[in-house]
Order: sequence, then C-alpha cells, then structure tokens
Amino acid sequence: MIFAAISRALAQAGDPTFRGVLLRGLGLTLALLVAMAAGMGWLVGWLVPDTVSLPLVGELTFLDSLASGLSVLGVLALSTVLMVPVASAFTGIFLDDVAAAVEARHYPDATARPAAPILSAIADSLRFLGVIVLANLCALVLYLMLPPAAPLIFWGLNGFLLGREYFMLAALRHLDEPGARRLRRRHGGRIWLAGAIMAVPLTVPVLNLVVPVLGAATFTHLFHRLDARG
Repeated sequence: MIFAAISRALAQAGDPTFRGVLLRGLGLTLALLVAMAAGMGWLVGWLVPDTVSLPLVGELTFLDSLASGLSVLGVLALSTVLMVPVASAFTGIFLDDVAAAVEARHYPDATARPAAPILSAIADSLRFLGVIVLANLCALVLYLMLPPAAPLIFWGLNGFLLGREYFMLAALRHLDEPGARRLRRRHGGRIWLAGAIMAVPLTVPVLNLVVPVLGAATFTHLFHRLDARG
C-alpha cells in the first residue's frame, strides 16, 4: 500500500500543479534570501562609519564597503543551511493544491471540505517548520552520542513528524479534526513507516526540496486507501 502510494505520487511528478507549487516555494525562498542579503549589507554599511582614523595607519575609507560585502557573503553562506527548511515552509503553504491535483486525477468523486484560509496555511507551515527544527535540535544530543545510529534516529524522528503532518493535511480535506486524528491513530504504524521513507531523501541535496510535494501527494493516496478500508 505504501509503495503503491509513493509510485502513484512519482508518476504524477510532472503535473503542472506540482511544478507550480515547487517553483513558487523556491521563488519565494530565493526572494527572501536575496532580500536578507541586501538588507544586511545596507544595515552594516549604515552602522559602520565611512571613514576611520587609526594611529600609525591613517584614515581608512573602505571599511564600510568591506563590512557590507562580508555581511552579504555571510548571509549567502547561511542560506545554504536555510534553503531547505525555508523552501519547505514556503512550499507547505501551497500543499493543499497538490492534494487537490491528486484527487482530481485519481479520486474525482471525492468531495473536499472548504480549503483553509491562506493565513491559516501560512501559520500551519511556520508551526511545522518550528516543530521540525526544534525536534532535530533536541535530537542533536542523540546524534552525537550514537553516531552509527544517527541516520536511523533522524529517519525515525522526522518520519513520525512528516507522517503526522502530511496525513493530517490529506485527512482534513475530508474529515473533521477528531475523525482525522482517530484515523491517524488507528493506522499510526503504517503512517510512521511511510513518513520514514519520505524522510530518507531529506539527507540528499536538491532532492530534499521536492519532499514536501511528493509527501503531500503520497499521503493523499494513502489517506484514501486507509479511509476506504476504515
């Protein structure tokens, strides 16, 4: 069941909606990081004086430009770490579109509940980003204490979080929250395993950027199969 859901999600990877969601997430991420770099460069240039006089050296007129340039480089270096989580957060805002595209192709008779307001989607995406970051920071001790087991801990922890988030995303399109939670608890082991499989690509550069899209598609298929059995 899990691999069938993943296979169907991969088969639809070229869907224009999938590409659109991914490109919107990446575009907003790049815009944010460029704005951060430009803003930091301007702020440092404003704080650092144009000229500084030093004993035995004289007057230096390039410190503000140097400081601005270094700050921009610092933000760009930091962006290599921030790219994936920030892109995932932005992409998460539009994941309901992915679920809708999957259902339009594979489950045309399914009737979805009204979509959540955009502000609610943004809040949910930021909340999930915070949970992922905080959980992995807390698990950092285990990663360092048990290096050989670090990959398994990473996949298990993030698999649980991804499975819970993406399954609820799909389930809440059709069930109220108590009903969605009951279904998730009933099939918790299967949902966790599917999430762990989704967590494996998180360690692969570039591929990790598409995990939210494929995860939302996979768990939409998984929800419909589990809900039909229920």
